[in-house]
Amino acid sequence: MENRYAAHPNEVKTYDTSRLREEFLMEQLFATDELVTVYSHVDRYIVGTAVPESKDITLEVNLKDIGTNFFLERREIGIINVGGHGTVTADGQGYEIGAKECLYIGRGVKEVVFTSSDKAQPAQFYFVSTPAHHTYPTVKATQEQAQPNHLGSIETSNERTIYRYIHQGEGGIQSCQLVMGITELDKGNMWNTMPAHTHNRRSEVYLYWNLPEDGVVFHMMGEPNETRHLVVRDRQAIISPSWSIHSGVGTSNYTFCWAMAGENQTFEDMDGVAMQDLK
Repeated sequence: MENRYAAHPNEVKTYDTSRLREEFLMEQLFATDELVTVYSHVDRYIVGTAVPESKDITLEVNLKDIGTNFFLERREIGIINVGGHGTVTADGQGYEIGAKECLYIGRGVKEVVFTSSDKAQPAQFYFVSTPAHHTYPTVKATQEQAQPNHLGSIETSNERTIYRYIHQGEGGIQSCQLVMGITELDKGNMWNTMPAHTHNRRSEVYLYWNLPEDGVVFHMMGEPNETRHLVVRDRQAIISPSWSIHSGVGTSNYTFCWAMAGENQTFEDMDGVAMQDLK
């Protein structure tokens, strides 16, 4: 499991492009028939993927890295399928997970196994795990159950639909601290989350996907008065510290998965940044 350490904003001001990518960008997340995991010391995220093609994949890591007897002994996990149809089995109970569907698994589940329904179109399971102090039940949610919320406009190039799967509000999947969902930009729209914001109470992880092979997203990060950017491609992810803005503009429309952890689970808790304050 790869380790990523926390970075102070004063240090980040001195980073060149290669160092920014090394610290905050997860480039090679998806690998066939492998479990890929990244441990971030920012709110103790574990970000990972499982793409089972010729064999099932079990959620197993070096337990010394997390100091427990099994992966979910003191953790919870949110899983979103960004590929073909598949099944996630949690302690013997199977859950069929289609494209853009979500499964939450609570603390205490000992065995998690990822399976594809069709090897020609394997499932691509993306997951984010955070520490948990309480056990909530395992729950699956479809996009229709995620209370779609249409926002933005074509005039500002940010017409989009937000699907909230794991969150504290009514109808959301309950969790200890993990908040998770996806945002889909309508055709002809390129911006997400602009004007930008921060939320010093929570950090965030973004996974960008549904980009064409030659498409990119310019992901904006850094303090509002000291911004930086990262060029992100399809199925690459960003670790966004709580002090950083997190916004992006693409060469075409795209989809991204967002996951948050920290002091609260209030989706609307954010500190807006005025456009004239960006530098």
